[in-house]
Amino acid sequence: MRKKLITAVAACIAVSGPAVLHGAGLFSATGVVIAILADDLFVGEAEGHLSGAGTVAIRSQKTPALICLGQFTSSALLGGSGQLHCSDGARATFQFRRLSVFHGYGVGNFSRGSMSFAYGLSAEEAGPYLKLPKGKKLAYSGTALELADL
Repeated sequence: MRKKLITAVAACIAVSGPAVLHGAGLFSATGVVIAILADDLFVGEAEGHLSGAGTVAIRSQKTPALICLGQFTSSALLGGSGQLHCSDGARATFQFRRLSVFHGYGVGNFSRGSMSFAYGLSAEEAGPYLKLPKGKKLAYSGTALELADL
């Protein structure tokens, strides 16, 4: 019995190896978050844990001192939900759907307007899931993602 338990734990660790990304714990994974909050582009990272709980940290690209931190819970069947608290006092609640274990998109209510976001996707892949401001598109300026004129 003990040998089976050790084998099962070793198998779980081996399988979780590729899911452990930079900065994540043994049974967690991190991914890029691209969000539009009240017509402002935010970029950051989410870390999800095996339990379905996780944290998110995003920063405004227009006002780098503006940071939003939050928590979420998720399940494969129900999707997820969470909340954000920003350094300027703004708040948001959000819901999201998984496209896969490490990829998804969502919407929310931000105290200053609408919110849409995608996680685990490149800027090109995230585009269809984001509600961009009218006349804007996602573009890179060097290595930084920004909202650019069409």
